[in-house]
This record gives sequence, structure tokens and C-alpha cells, in this order.
Amino acid sequence: MYAPIKRKTFEIGLNNSLKDQSQLRFRSDNSVPSTMLLNDNIKGHSRHQHEETFDNLNCLGTSYYKAETKDESASSLFRKRNVFKEFPYFNYIQSKALDDLLYTEKNFVICSPTGSGKTVLFELAIVGLLMQVPKPWSNIKIVYMAPIKTLCNQRNEDWKEKFGPIGLNCKELTGDTEMDDYFEIQDAHIIITTPEKWDTMTRKWRDNSLVQFVRLFLIDEVHVVKDECRGATLEVVVSRMKTVQLAVSRMSNQLDDKTLRFVAVSATIPNVEDIAEWLSDGKGPGIAMKIDESYRPVKLRKIVLGFPCSSTQTEFKFDLSLNYKMASVIQTYSEQKPALVFCATRKGVQQAASILAKDAKFIMTTDHKQRLQKYTNSIKDSKLRDLLVYGVGYHHAGMDVSDRKAIEAAFTAGDVPVLFTTSTLAMGVNLPAHLVVIKSTVHYAGGMFQEYSETDILQMMGRAGRPQFDTTAAVVIMTRTQTKDNYTQMLDGVHTIESSLHKHLVEHLNAEIILNTITDVNVALEWIRSTFLYIRAFKNPNHYGFATGQGRTGIETKLQELCLKNLHALSSIGLIKMDEEINFKPTETGRLMARYCIAFDTMKLFYLVTGSETLNELVRLICNCKEFTDVQLRMNEKKILNTLNKDKNRVTIRFPLEGKVKTNEMKVNCLIQAQLGCIPVQEFTLTQDTAKIFKCGVRVTKCLSELLMQQENKSFMALLNAVILAKCFRAKLWDNSTYVSRQLDKIGPTLSNAMVNAGLTTFQKIEDTNARELELIVNRHPPFGNQIRESVLHLPKYELSVEQLARYHESVAEIIVKITLTNYQQLREKRTAPDNHHTSLIIGDADNQVVYKRKITDSALLKSGNWMKKIEVKRAFKSEELSVHLISSEYVGLDIQQKYSVFYSGPKKFGTHIVHEKFDVQQSQSAKQKRTASSLMVPIVNAVQGMF
Repeated sequence: MYAPIKRKTFEIGLNNSLKDQSQLRFRSDNSVPSTMLLNDNIKGHSRHQHEETFDNLNCLGTSYYKAETKDESASSLFRKRNVFKEFPYFNYIQSKALDDLLYTEKNFVICSPTGSGKTVLFELAIVGLLMQVPKPWSNIKIVYMAPIKTLCNQRNEDWKEKFGPIGLNCKELTGDTEMDDYFEIQDAHIIITTPEKWDTMTRKWRDNSLVQFVRLFLIDEVHVVKDECRGATLEVVVSRMKTVQLAVSRMSNQLDDKTLRFVAVSATIPNVEDIAEWLSDGKGPGIAMKIDESYRPVKLRKIVLGFPCSSTQTEFKFDLSLNYKMASVIQTYSEQKPALVFCATRKGVQQAASILAKDAKFIMTTDHKQRLQKYTNSIKDSKLRDLLVYGVGYHHAGMDVSDRKAIEAAFTAGDVPVLFTTSTLAMGVNLPAHLVVIKSTVHYAGGMFQEYSETDILQMMGRAGRPQFDTTAAVVIMTRTQTKDNYTQMLDGVHTIESSLHKHLVEHLNAEIILNTITDVNVALEWIRSTFLYIRAFKNPNHYGFATGQGRTGIETKLQELCLKNLHALSSIGLIKMDEEINFKPTETGRLMARYCIAFDTMKLFYLVTGSETLNELVRLICNCKEFTDVQLRMNEKKILNTLNKDKNRVTIRFPLEGKVKTNEMKVNCLIQAQLGCIPVQEFTLTQDTAKIFKCGVRVTKCLSELLMQQENKSFMALLNAVILAKCFRAKLWDNSTYVSRQLDKIGPTLSNAMVNAGLTTFQKIEDTNARELELIVNRHPPFGNQIRESVLHLPKYELSVEQLARYHESVAEIIVKITLTNYQQLREKRTAPDNHHTSLIIGDADNQVVYKRKITDSALLKSGNWMKKIEVKRAFKSEELSVHLISSEYVGLDIQQKYSVFYSGPKKFGTHIVHEKFDVQQSQSAKQKRTASSLMVPIVNAVQGMF
């Protein structure tokens, strides 16, 4: 397809003083315009410049050309030169990788330093694909995968601007998006996503119809594969793509056409060759390229400082203590050049800046002070104005836009010696500095403190170095003494990248079986061979629990045994079906496990549910789930937790625990109940843990309720309580809570407390209260009260009625259940509840049997205003009484619970004994007639939903 041009390589010695003025001209024989090449060996840059047509994307045309359509393809393709308009030349690393990325289809892996322009390598690969495929590119998709959402967002904004003008549509998929994405990405050429989101998306693609169009798969920060939590997901996603593409190729008998290409980059992969081998295309390993620090445009000095932190000291206090060490660090390493300090929180940014302004004195000329005063006059934030005169500034997303712009300009000009900012700046605004300080290696995210990922650290490090001003730069990481060695090794790149798939193999095998990627044992073993685990197991068997010296055959046998062991484990609790020939079929239970990403150990716990569990017992079950094992009980927390559990002078949890709180599970239980009971917890670390518990708890409880919905055995009590508990986790309230107002927009804990103190404990009471009175209660101005009443008015209001048909039998009865949406006319105009809101109708008898269960969406009720169903009821041994429940999926305060007694014509049965009624036939017939009339004329139970 492409005809190579013969090349000659030679060196020309130049006088150092003339090197910047030297140029070499040549003209190729294929009518490509003249080219000049300038090599700057000292800076490590290769400059390529074409005249006329190719000005910015110039060197791309000089290596290969498409013989048949060279002139037409060149003119059409290189109009896309605006992709690389930001710089006049490619640096050394980009130049070295250029030919492999543009003119071959081989998989490619590169390890190069931070700040070396690795994003350009992805763009070169995209352009290389476009050179092969004629317009309109409707049958190609490119996937870019990065471990963090902010990186995805940055890439999306950048590539929309670069590739949009040439006809490529970009679509970002992260955890914040919904089902509409499936339709939107049909028209997208470049899909930007995280490993977790792409995993979820591909799990739901039963036929992989979109996967087969993916021609280029770009993996940013591929070192994440070693992460114990997230690495397995990245590894499985890549292996899934390889397996699916292979299967599609086999089915179409086109093994060489439309191959999938992988391009992966990172800054810290010592064993880059292993990654290249993993990303092999079946014909051989991918191209592996490793560039050392000497080629970084600005040389980087890396320092890790460890500070003591006791086990009882909180992350907040440790972070605060580092503020008082900042002046010394900046004085030692900044060389009186601009320094950028990354902090965990916005509040932490301001605190650290204030302390430094008091501790440090910067030497500034009169002109410098005047320039600072000029910036100060334009700042609206009074605190920032006070600090800026001392040469200290801060920057975060909560600031006024004009203030942020002013600070960015001042720092870029070098007029602000030190700028404090949140870590999110590393992903967004480009403010390079001579010195970057990472103050503490934990940050506040998702309601909790957690360690920065390696990707986060590398992104922040990437801000060190100003190529236009410096030849050197420095990074200082301030961390705990206990973690100092970890970060030192990370920066030195000495951690060999290992797989973590073996720790999560059972969950991912199930997901592949659900997706039909794996259908029998042979395909399962083939899938194992496509993983990074397979590559590393031969090179470091001890890490994976295998003995050394077994040889290739022995290790492969061990991997097969590991695979089969996990498959049998899945089969043992009904997550998959396995026949004698070891063919697999997915089950609905297995689908739930994959859909909600539940750990296998948790599914084993669910398998032990007997069906008669109370709400208290289900809470205890949830606390033992694998998802909460990282919530640890600290010594200094026991007093607070014991007070939450039992205290005569305070409000305590709904279901007190026996004895003192002494295990991790008891801590989780206390925190769950405190949150659901609206009991305030002042300790910051406990608040963090609660946020973590509820983040996982929503999907864990949802999975349990869906699992019990599928079962047909005696499980009415467990099902009912599981559905209620799932709703409680979602609403963060107990089902009997009086704090229903917390579920409304603009109502937080403080306002909700005020409403409860005023007796507004149900939605009906809130609706019945005058808007002005509501505003007095919560101390807000109009029209706040109108907005609150409006929200309540447009919540769904249900009415439930049950009646029995006059067809009597000694063991079977027929009832009609009718659900009415009493305000459906109002809801057709406006709805407070989300579009996917539904109710679960669950009817059970005295023997704990589920008589009937069904989900009924508001959308279905809105069509006619009601729903009706005839249900056959078998006679229970213990009693004729039915429990009828209508449970909202989202809201506490909308549920209906009612009892209903069914009439049967024959004698009652208790166990194996028959008990005859002691009244005569005439009385029986009279009773029967009365019952018939009653059932035909009016409902026996007519219950208006519980909020009224």
C-alpha cells in the first residue's frame, strides 16, 4: 500500500555559534515539496519544517506515500495540520517515535519522562490511522482511556478543538454519564473514557457491535495496570478487546483486515518490554521504546521528604503540620524562582498560603513590588489581596473567574514567587514552575482522604519545568515517614509492573462469561493467555503463588488450574452453569454480580440468606461484605462509636449492638445506622468512612434486593427488608424517619432539623403548611416556601386497593390489586421524582411465601393513572392474612403497608391438622353472601399511601 522512500543518514559537524542558523535543503524524487531539517542536539529537539503545503505537519509526508493517490491524499490529509499547530517542531522523543506511529500498524508502548509531550504520540497514531482509511471514516472508532476523569475531560476539550474541524466527533464517557451514551457514541469517532466506564459499557454490549469498529485503542498512564484495585479492570478491558477482535476476525475470516491497534504510554514502566509483549498482535510483540530522563526537555531533580506521623494523628492534623515546614522547603529548593505548591483542599490552600506569608520573607525590588500592587488592586478577594503583597498567592476553582485570571497572569510573568493551589490544577490550567511541592500525598475526594494515585503524582510533577526559562527544575514530595520509601521507588521507576488480576480473577471471569467472551474452558484458557498475568507469571512466578523452576509447561498448567478453580467456585453458588464438557452459560445471578460489580465473597454471603431476615439482620449482613473490608476501626474512634451505640442521655442508633464496639464490622454497622438515623457524627475521619460506606453500599444493597427479587423460595421477609434497605441507602434515611424533608432540593440537615422541630414530619404536613410559614420555620426569604411546597406537590401520591373475587375455594383465592396515582394529572405537567422512579409491589403470606412481586414505574402509571392486576393466592398454613407493601425506589415517606385477610370456603389448616369452624351451614352461607357482596361492591382495603 505504501512505498517507502530510500533514506540516507549522515552527521554534519557545526560550529556551536552557528548551529541555530544552519539548515539543510533537499528535494525528493516523488514531487513532495522541498524540506529543510534542523537538528539541535544540545536541546534534544528535531525540527522539521516544510515549505508551502505542509508547514506544521510537515515531516509526515517525506517518509512514505500512497503511490496511487499521493497528490490527492497529501493535500486532503495535511489540511489537518492544525492538529500540531501549537509547536513549530517535534521534540526528540516525538521524532524518535514518529515513523513507528505513522507508518506502521504495530502496537506501540513507550516509557518517557513526565513533561515530554506524550499526548502528541497519541495524535500521531490517530493521524496514521486516518491516512489509511478513506473518508468519511464512518466505520472506525478510536478509544482513548485514562485512569482519572479530569484527564479525560482535558483530553476531550483539547481534541474537540483539534479534530472537530476535520470531521471527527469526540464523546466523553465517564461515570457521570447515563444510558444515552450508548446511542451518542454510535456517531462518535473518538471515545474518551476511563477503564471502569469502558468495562461497564462493554459488559452491556451483548453482541459487541460497537467494539468491532474500534481500530485504535490509546492507553494513557498504562502503569495503572499494577494498581491492586483498578489494575485488574484495565487489564481485563484490554484483554477483552483483544479476545473480541480475534473472535470477530475469525467469524468474518478476515484475520489481516481491520486489526485493532494498541498504543500505550507511561512515565514509570521499568519492564516496558512486558507491556509490549502483552499487547502483541499475534504475530509478535509490540514496539517497546524506553526514553530515559536525560532526554527530558528540562532536567528534573526529585526529592521525597518524610515527616513523622503517629497512628493517632489524623490526616487533617498532619497536613496542617506541614504548613509550618513550607518556608524551609521553598527556601532550600526554589533557587528564588517561582514555586507551585499543591494542597489537598481549598481550605488547606488558603491556610498554607497565610502561614507562609507570615513565615517567609521574599526579596523583591521596588519594581517587583509595584507590579504586585497593580495585580492586588484588581483582585476582589480581600484575603488574597492581603497575601499578594507578600508575594504569596492561591488559586482554586471556588474563586472568582477574574481573580483566577489575574493570579494566573501574575504567576506566569514570574511576579508571584509562590502559588498555592489544589491538585485539580494539575489537570487543567497550565502554570509551569521551577519548583513543584506536593504538600502531603493524600487528598480529599468523594468525602474522604485517600492517597494520590501514581497518575495524580505524575500530573503534578509535569508542572515542574519552564522550557522557555529553565534548563533544570525540582519536585519535592512531602509525605509521612512510613510512605517515604514507596514514593522514592515510584519516582525512580524501580517498581516492576506486576499484574493484580489473580486477586480478582473470579469476578472478571464471571463478567467475561456474562458477555459471552468466554463460552467454554478452551476459550477461558485462551483468554488467560491474552492477559498481562500470563506474561508476568512466567517471569516472576513467586509473586503469583507459583513455585519457581517449573518451566513454561508447569506454569501454564498452574494457570489453567487457577482458572478452573475459579470457574468451579462460580458454578458452586449458581453464578454460572457448567456442563460435563465444561461449557459455560451465564445465570441471572451472575448477571447481577457483573452489573453491580460485586465481589465474589459478597455473593457467597448473599447465597447464605435464609429468607426470613429482619431489617436488623440484613444490616449486619451488609456490614460483613468484602466491599467494606478497608474500613478500619481506630483506637481513638471507639468512644464516639460506643456513644452512638448506647447512651441514656442521647439519641442512639435504631438497632443497638451487643457489648462494646470492637470490630471493623461493628464500626460499619454504627456508621450506617447513624447516617440513616440522622445522628450527627462530628469526628472528621468517621464522616469520611461513612461517605465511603454509602458509596459502595448503594450498589451492594441494590444487588441484594434484585437477587431476592429473582428467587422463588420462602423469602418474603428478606425480600421486603432488602428492598426497603436498598431504598434507605439511596435516601440516606430509615424507612420510618421523620426527616423526610432532607430528600427535597435545597433542604440540608439544618433546615430539616428546623422542620422536624416544627412538627413537619411527613410530606402531607409540609404540603398543608402555608409557604410564608415554611419560610419563617427555616429562616428563608420568599419564594423559598413556594419552591418547597411545589416540590412536594409534584411527588407521586399513590392509593392502593385490594378486593377479593367471589370465587371461593378451600385452598385458592383470587384478589384484584389496584394502584392509583391520585395526582397523575399534575405529574404529567411536572415531576419532582426522577424519570426512572418506580415502586415495588410485594405481597407475602403468613408462611413467608412471596405471593406476588413486581416493579411498577411511574411512567406506566402516568399513561392512565392506575394499574390493576388479578392475583391467585394459595392458602397459607399459619393464617389467611396477607401483607401488602408498595415501596418507593427513591423516597422515604411514600410507602404503603397494609394487611388483608383472604376468605376460603374450606376449613383452616394449621400444619398437618385441619380445624373445622363451629358454626352451621346457614351461618356459613350468610357469611359467604356478605363477603361476596362486600368484595363485589367496594374494596376490602382502600389505603391511601402512607404520606397522608
